[in-house]
Amino acid sequence: MTTQRTSGRRKQAMAAAAVVAALLTTAACGGGKDSDGSKNGAAGFDAANNKVAQASLAKKGGTLRFGGAQDADSWDTTRGYYGFAWNFMRYYSRQLVTNKTEPGKEGAKLTPDLATGLAKVSDGGKTYTYTLRDGITWEDGKPITSKDIKYGIERVWAQDVLSGGPTYLKDFLDPDGKYQGPYKDKAADHLGLKAIDTPDDKTIVFHLPKANADFEEVLALTSASPVRQDQDTKSKYSLHPFSSGPYKFESYNPGKDLTLVRNTNWKQSSDPVRKAYPDKITIKFFSNANDLDQRLINGDIDLDINQTGMSPQGRTAALKQHKANLDNPVSGYIRYAAFPQSVKPFDNIHCRNAVIYGADHVSLQTARGGPVAGGDIGTNMLPPSVPGSEGQKYDPFELAGANKTGNAAKAKEELKACGQPNGFKTTIAVRNNKPVEVATAQSLQASLKKVGITADIDQYDGSQTTGIIGSPSNVKKKGYGVIIMGWGPDFPTVQGFGLPLWDSKYILQSGNNNYALIKDKAIDGLFNDYVNTLDEAKKTQIATQINHKVMEGGYYLPFVFEKFINWRGDRLANVYTTDAYSGQYDFVNLGLKSAK
Repeated sequence: MTTQRTSGRRKQAMAAAAVVAALLTTAACGGGKDSDGSKNGAAGFDAANNKVAQASLAKKGGTLRFGGAQDADSWDTTRGYYGFAWNFMRYYSRQLVTNKTEPGKEGAKLTPDLATGLAKVSDGGKTYTYTLRDGITWEDGKPITSKDIKYGIERVWAQDVLSGGPTYLKDFLDPDGKYQGPYKDKAADHLGLKAIDTPDDKTIVFHLPKANADFEEVLALTSASPVRQDQDTKSKYSLHPFSSGPYKFESYNPGKDLTLVRNTNWKQSSDPVRKAYPDKITIKFFSNANDLDQRLINGDIDLDINQTGMSPQGRTAALKQHKANLDNPVSGYIRYAAFPQSVKPFDNIHCRNAVIYGADHVSLQTARGGPVAGGDIGTNMLPPSVPGSEGQKYDPFELAGANKTGNAAKAKEELKACGQPNGFKTTIAVRNNKPVEVATAQSLQASLKKVGITADIDQYDGSQTTGIIGSPSNVKKKGYGVIIMGWGPDFPTVQGFGLPLWDSKYILQSGNNNYALIKDKAIDGLFNDYVNTLDEAKKTQIATQINHKVMEGGYYLPFVFEKFINWRGDRLANVYTTDAYSGQYDFVNLGLKSAK
């Protein structure tokens, strides 16, 4: 990552965004391409964005080569929380249900995996029953049983040993925390979680104490993968997970490389989801993002596993010379500022609104990379990939319209209404290891100064967010009136995105994500309605209502509906982006045009 420079930063960012925009226009117009719209064997600009590129060209065999500037937080299916890791884990782990291997919104829908069908739901949405497929096996050929699935799920309770991953299963099945996890389980078989029954090896039944409309979405996360007890190495499991999928670990050197090879005991007839095209899958990790991008451009690597977009240097070079290899998906993330109500004067809605109106939204978009590499101006807090989102159509503050460069008159009206007619002082908190966030803070600082709001910028240690901005007491002590952050859905529903941000039950003393400290009975009530609603249309309607309530409270200043420029190598076939993984390529069915 390049060193952050403050002098002339906004001018540099605007110039860079202009270059990218011009190059994108050229990309859209084509030029120098083959008759099929491709160049050098690539499928063409945006060819895999919410649609399948070169599906018919995928061959069995060959080595699929990933590169990355960052290793996973953990390759243990219980502990991993990075989106790209969840995507990749489906090569060696299966779940009862998973996401469809289809582009765009269809990919966010669920399909059976280890189970013969989606759940049989009974008891008012509190009981979920599944039957397992025939022929499902571990990498040593032994059958996968319902008890293996139960044990894998029980590991989520062992937070003292296996911390880091999502805990939705624990929250949904055992909200009172009565079960202690398999390592402290006093049952002889260590399968004492009462919320899950395994009447035989082919049947598994979940009993929720309280209905939750998204329970099956949570079962599609990799944290619901089976783990076999005799292969559980506890905290070391990340080094060599035991495979239930078409590939298995051959070697792993943390921070350096990872190699998967075929699991010869996996049967295509037992797996309707995975095509398992390559013979081998490799990841090489780089300490420098520019080195990674150069390897992608050189053809040494097929795609970036991190899927967070090329670096500015690599992006500019790729747009000039290799436009047909690029896709520009919406990431599923919203980048935003939150206003903690514990820090005065942000306990007053009018002071919060003053910041929203005082900000220059085009400048903020430019600081984040412009409309191409940064994204469309954010007008509300629900990502376009989540059912219930209205995208830019819902723009209550006219952030992408009349007020896109700010509205000083409205900002001053709001300042007067909150008893601060001459403005006020505050502090913007921003991670020091995210140059684009620092640039965003500087943009906000400059525009707020014009309406009388003086904002200092505190660049804190970005690796310590949990104890710094995740601690409400520290936020109040430091006077962080504005916190710059971003968020994407764990699964594509309003609960999977917004519950930790907006529900009062999720205000935590450490690791807090409800930075605005929202305690709104109407929002809490709508979430309660949502989790008890099984009708999809009604769920979508409630999601829209929750988003409206959040925006009406003035708790956030959305910056962008984030977009990326991602590289798609010449060798790749059957490539498409999916809403299931926030606009990433769906890794699991990538193929190569040649088996070499």
